[in-house]
Amino acid sequence: MDKRTSVLARVFAAAALVAALVVAVAVVGGTLGGDSGGSNGHGGQTARQAAKKRVPATYEVQSGDTLVAIAHRTGVPVVRIEALNPRVDPQILIAGEKLKLRR
Repeated sequence: MDKRTSVLARVFAAAALVAALVVAVAVVGGTLGGDSGGSNGHGGQTARQAAKKRVPATYEVQSGDTLVAIAHRTGVPVVRIEALNPRVDPQILIAGEKLKLRR
């Protein structure tokens, strides 16, 4: 592979990654955002009210869940979920398994 082909391959790979992220954000936003009023995306809640919401101790993984979707749904950052669940493979989440969300 010559240098030009290598550069083009990297550009296309980066573009594909960006496109996949845009789709993921659209899917998560579409399934979690809802249209329950308000224009801030929190169903009429202010950011401060949403931040005060109590995080449950655990989350039961549903079919098709990803750590990003769980983090978005619960408000717990992905890195925090990973730190609390070091034995869980983030690439292979099993429906029914429980993830810790707080200590």
